[in-house]
Amino acid sequence: MAAPELILREDLAAAAAVARDHITHAAGPAIAARGRFKLCVDGGRPTRKLLELLAAAPGQVDWSHTDLFVGDERRVPVGDPLSNRALVERLLLDRLPVKPALFAPDGAAPDGAAAAQRFEAVLSEKLPDGLFDLMLLGLGPDGHTASLFPGSAALEEKQRRVVAVAAPTTVEPHVPRITLTPTALLATRSLILFAVGVEKRDALSRLLAKDGEERVTPARLIRRFVGTPIVIADKAAAD
Repeated sequence: MAAPELILREDLAAAAAVARDHITHAAGPAIAARGRFKLCVDGGRPTRKLLELLAAAPGQVDWSHTDLFVGDERRVPVGDPLSNRALVERLLLDRLPVKPALFAPDGAAPDGAAAAQRFEAVLSEKLPDGLFDLMLLGLGPDGHTASLFPGSAALEEKQRRVVAVAAPTTVEPHVPRITLTPTALLATRSLILFAVGVEKRDALSRLLAKDGEERVTPARLIRRFVGTPIVIADKAAAD
């Protein structure tokens, strides 16, 4: 297992700026090598700030050659404030003069398992080599990442890349989700995880500890990454 590289910054804005720089530096080489930049994001608070930073300087990424994926989605109606897709559209796509192709699970579908299968088919089509270029995850106060919560059977999934999961009991909002599994989350050339806020302190400590269990702290799955995962934390989370 790989120990993460920890990058500490003063606050949320500074942490988001680090992630923005990683994205802007990764996009050009990915497009030059493979024709498209494959970026996957979640919907956490740090990602919201990151999206705002990206929207404020649209020329730093060639969005016309970017495929933007949403790694987990809440099962809510189209455009609902709880929707991660709606968040990405509102904070980034609506502000860009040239937009990336956006792919997200259908959280409004009545059958979550069928929606997960359809998104799996999207991944098969859009990731011909099976790899994202950059995976951006967040850390929940209970230790979850994406929509993989403590005790989730999805942590043990070896075949499927996308699954529907029940509503969490450990964090709000208490709504069911569709999420990438560890198989998909780790199939990436670079992996970054945000840990921002005092409420993440205990979870970050468990994530960084030499020993621990994924069923208790699911974000520890990043330690299975074949490269070196990067954890960007602010002082409130790391103190």
